[in-house]
Amino acid sequence: MPATLQLPVQDRSQVGEARRLACAWAAKHGSSQQQQGKLALIVSELANNLALHTTEGGKILVQVLVENDPTTLEVLALDNGPGSANFTAFLQDGFSTTGTAGTGLGAVQRGSSLFEMHSNPQTGTALLSQQGEGHESNHAHFGMINVPIRGEHVCGDSLGYLDLGGGRQRLMVADGLGHGPLAADASLAAIATFKSNPHLDLISLLQKVHTALKSTRGAAVAVAEVDANTQKLLYAGVGNIAGSIVHQVDEYSHLVSMNGTLGMACGRIQQFSYAWQPESLLVMTSDGVKNHWRLDRYPGLINRHPSLIAGVLFRDYARDNDDATAAVLRFSV
Repeated sequence: MPATLQLPVQDRSQVGEARRLACAWAAKHGSSQQQQGKLALIVSELANNLALHTTEGGKILVQVLVENDPTTLEVLALDNGPGSANFTAFLQDGFSTTGTAGTGLGAVQRGSSLFEMHSNPQTGTALLSQQGEGHESNHAHFGMINVPIRGEHVCGDSLGYLDLGGGRQRLMVADGLGHGPLAADASLAAIATFKSNPHLDLISLLQKVHTALKSTRGAAVAVAEVDANTQKLLYAGVGNIAGSIVHQVDEYSHLVSMNGTLGMACGRIQQFSYAWQPESLLVMTSDGVKNHWRLDRYPGLINRHPSLIAGVLFRDYARDNDDATAAVLRFSV
């Protein structure tokens, strides 16, 4: 899956460039001319909203929702405020952030298969627009951010998601040592092993990943399996991937990983079991995202789409000097 495209927008002079880069990125990954036209409108309106209604601008993120399916695009607009207090007006027909008739955030909403927002005067605004259908089958809702360090075109972090059927979902996050193509080679090798071995238990899977990564510089890797029928989450990790279950906005279970680096130095791999509730969220992050986040800072965010949650965590907790990945899964039957 290609890394998330990040586009900074501080003022209106950057709107056209954001639109151009987003469409070029979508074309490179196989999106149709029709989709690129929709994307151009969405990015233009969201970028104008950032330029006109924030004090310091913000960023646009563009990504593919489903690997190898360029018809599934997702756009996030993230800022730290103050934004606008009147989003209801912005969603009305004829109201435009650009000052022209017939567009505005209402056009973004109409052009989206899914449109959500979260705004808080203390933390800022996040807007989500999706085209096409993502991982929404079997009551599973998945969202992610996968952004390379500034100056790199590939992300040293990778992630994989599998619907195993029978009420079971798996999620892996891998962080290759360092940054750039060699780090990406390591993390992508971990994800390839993950996808080609869905029958393995988690310990055997990570042992196989360890072997597969011996020709690379190595990676921190963690994998989770949610079984909604038994209401259990199984977790195994080596290295500094952070995992948490959010049971309620102020109730968390922090998941345990072992020390080491797969492909290099790996001791005993252990699997741990945790309770999973129908309203639970699984959050997994690379060490490019600080792990002291709390969702109770953001009233109502826990009920939003996982992509919006991942976007807010990236906005407020990503480190400037590292690749950053956040993955969020909600799953029940």
